[in-house]
Amino acid sequence: MYELSNEELLVWMRQGDEAAFEELYNRYWKKLYHAIYSRTRSAEWSEGIVQDFFTSLWLRRENLKISSSFEAYAFTAVRYHLFHYIQKEVIRKKHTDSLKALPVDHLNTTEEAVFLNDLNSRLSEAITRLPEKCRSVFELSRREHKTNREIAEELGISEKTVENHLTRALKYLRLSLKEIFLFLF
Repeated sequence: MYELSNEELLVWMRQGDEAAFEELYNRYWKKLYHAIYSRTRSAEWSEGIVQDFFTSLWLRRENLKISSSFEAYAFTAVRYHLFHYIQKEVIRKKHTDSLKALPVDHLNTTEEAVFLNDLNSRLSEAITRLPEKCRSVFELSRREHKTNREIAEELGISEKTVENHLTRALKYLRLSLKEIFLFLF
């Protein structure tokens, strides 16, 4: 495999050749890791970003269209992955900071904690009853905070289909949890 160009390896990889993918991985993992590490100074972030890139590359291999060199594509892609990591981290930090800013008297009482646990278990149960594709889209959107475009690319579906799945999931969950919300208000 060493004598094959990146473009030849991509052709093989699109056909499901794991050895071709592994060769691209071996050629670029360290380079990509160091590029991200030089910006973040975080080994954990750098590893996660590079792993996410290669996971996404493998999952989207059949529909992958690279108009530049693989190397340029890879470095651009990990840069975008870094931007998404930073956005998610900013959102998490804002959420954590807003929770810390709440007055002490807003802390959950035992009754509220029991109610919240019940709500979470009912929500989890309702999510498991969603159709498989609908559930996947919902979890990628709400739990992994991915955009509709990212979900569409990852699952190989259109953004409109992603929107339809999310609409269907939210409508179903609203109906499933209606009784608990009625109790609340």
